[in-house]
Amino acid sequence: MNAFATFGLWAQRNRWIWAALGVLILWLVLSIVTSRFSLSSLSGVILSASFLTVVGIGQMFVVTTGRGNIDLSVASVITLSAFVALLTIKGQDANLAIGVVAAILLGLAVGALNSLLVVGLGIPAIIATLATGYVLATATLLSNKAIPGFAVSPALKDVATGRIGGVPIMAVVAIVGVAVTSFVLRNTVFGQLLSAVGQNRAAARLAGIHNGPVIASAFVISSVLASLDGLLLGAYIGGAFLEMGQPYLLQSIAAVVLGGTLIFGGSATALGTHFASILLILIVTTMQIIGLPPGVQDIVQGVVVIFVLALAGRQALARRAPHDDGDGDKDATAKMETLAATAQPM
Repeated sequence: MNAFATFGLWAQRNRWIWAALGVLILWLVLSIVTSRFSLSSLSGVILSASFLTVVGIGQMFVVTTGRGNIDLSVASVITLSAFVALLTIKGQDANLAIGVVAAILLGLAVGALNSLLVVGLGIPAIIATLATGYVLATATLLSNKAIPGFAVSPALKDVATGRIGGVPIMAVVAIVGVAVTSFVLRNTVFGQLLSAVGQNRAAARLAGIHNGPVIASAFVISSVLASLDGLLLGAYIGGAFLEMGQPYLLQSIAAVVLGGTLIFGGSATALGTHFASILLILIVTTMQIIGLPPGVQDIVQGVVVIFVLALAGRQALARRAPHDDGDGDKDATAKMETLAATAQPM
């Protein structure tokens, strides 16, 4: 087996490498073209990408549940959470704990609502979370009228904008989040169940796995992380404004897909989501340097997402074709059965 074939097999198991290579190549190109793109400027890109990584990891859990599940409420959760933080913390560190609890409760409530709609009522995830997003948008309008000012907690501001030895604190937060998520996906029962449900729900059910709680937990995780991200993002920009979370809707989906998580579920990579977040911010930075208007930037990002989704769809069909017997992949079924004993305590 030659080196290219060996690398190809390794890359199939470590799909994050493509996003990492994209970051390296684009950074080098920008450094050459601008003659001023340095490690310090890359540090700023990584800081911006850290906020995308947090919400992207939550989106990744939902996507991993399969059947094209996507959480379209994250943008509204981010915006509403920033407003709730202003209302509860009121710029004082003494109220910081209350603000964090409020953000977590908001995420839990939205996640529970999405879970009820998707798992309990069987509404497609895209429709259910879109409807939830509209409800939250109304709540955001009401919160906007009640905002007395834009004072931000100094301690929270330090976390969102501060640095330790030149390294953004948010970057450290994002890296820790990626490490914890990777451990959960690889080394815990929940991670194995999530993968099993995403690969084949019918086979998972036959293996004794309760699909509902696993899928519901993914939506809860997504909403809680989006809410915490809104809390930190509000501190980073020094306030809150309507539609502040909107850019993170498309970008969170793009980060998950570009990072190597399978859009049809069953396999996720938190490290890939992180590298893809950096790559997306680099792409936006490149478009800003070129001078493209915001509308064109959105079009370019949309084209990138469509291209990657199309490529992922072709690869998924190619993998399933030799094994599909009408009930799913037989290999996946066998894998589910090995999880049955583990799944019972859940």
